[in-house]
Amino acid sequence: MVMRSAQSSLGFMYLNGCGVERDYDQAIFWYRKAAEQGNDTARWSLGEMYQNGQGVEQDDKQAMFWYHKAAEQNDVCQFDLGSMYYLGHDDYRNRTEQDYKQAAFWFRKAAEQEEDGVYYDYASEYLGSMYANGHGVEQDDEQAVFWYRKAAEQGIATAQLNLGFMYAKGRGLEQDDEQAVFWFRKAAEQDNAEAQNRLGLMYHKGHGVEKDDGLAVHWHRKAAEQGHPVAQLNLGLMYANGLGVDQDDEQAVLWCSKAAEQGLAKAQFNLGDLYASGRRVERNDNQAIFWYRKAAKQGHIQAQENLTKLGITWNEK
Repeated sequence: MVMRSAQSSLGFMYLNGCGVERDYDQAIFWYRKAAEQGNDTARWSLGEMYQNGQGVEQDDKQAMFWYHKAAEQNDVCQFDLGSMYYLGHDDYRNRTEQDYKQAAFWFRKAAEQEEDGVYYDYASEYLGSMYANGHGVEQDDEQAVFWYRKAAEQGIATAQLNLGFMYAKGRGLEQDDEQAVFWFRKAAEQDNAEAQNRLGLMYHKGHGVEKDDGLAVHWHRKAAEQGHPVAQLNLGLMYANGLGVDQDDEQAVLWCSKAAEQGLAKAQFNLGDLYASGRRVERNDNQAIFWYRKAAKQGHIQAQENLTKLGITWNEK
């Protein structure tokens, strides 16, 4: 075991020019020595060299052969191989075959390692998403909840967010706004912007918590300051209506504009409305048309209707 580890280390040194002159041929030689003795790191690295054509002729089949050999027992390689099949490319953005069934197979291998595995929590999250969306597996909300919960309990923010969604929508379990808030908060406290925005909405609507527009503004602002366009619009609307904050037209327009500039159709329509009516900003018909057209091209029906009433074509290429 010590010898094959040393051989793998030599391969790494030759590949990266660490302490020796970079030499792909020598890297291949030592990686192959270690790989043939069962060193998974060497097997994976050998696959990458075939993938990139380093020291050998580029060969996708050989690359996948070594990736699979590495993943037979190694949970890190199982997760990486699952990711490769899921995304359709490797870490170097080289295109690989996209195959959701293979992705699910390898993610499950990694996820079943549980506490002994390095990436079982992330693998569990991927499996949850695949069951929720029917990618590579039969769509199954209960299985999605099962895997999301495994990842969420390990602190994966996106899994906490998705578990919150499952509770909010009653998918795969009984609908429960309090549990939705619980998991949204877990993710929000890790600075997940989508969770922060969702938590703001729950406080604004009083779903699963006592209605509190002050806290709604707090969480919308957290997300808005991270560039979340829907949160920016929501914060703008809170300022426009004086909900949880002092009414402030300038702040309302500022946050609505930020969302509109990011391409959010609803914000573009609202901004167009403000310029058309002269509410909160100086009336400007050109700006109104500009923002209506932006929203209309994204399929916003009211923006399309407003432009049609003005006799303006909005669907020109």
